[in-house]
Amino acid sequence: MLFSKTKFFLLLNFAIVFFNPSYAVTTKMFKVLDTCARYRLNELNAFDAIEKLNLEYMGQDESEAKIIVKKYCSVFTPNQNIEF
Repeated sequence: MLFSKTKFFLLLNFAIVFFNPSYAVTTKMFKVLDTCARYRLNELNAFDAIEKLNLEYMGQDESEAKIIVKKYCSVFTPNQNIEF
């Protein structure tokens, strides 16, 4: 009985260690894609998208901010001709 409890405990720990990072990556990817989609649908402006994507931009020029968001979002849709 002791062996099976130890085995279960080890298996549970391995499962937590290996599945937890994959969930975090998937969640982050979804948030990035969601933000890019909302930006493309004009639900967010360039400054809001930069903030949600945690990009560094200290300027005030909206056209430059749009270029930054466009370049960042185009990385996540490389096989599609989507104009942001």
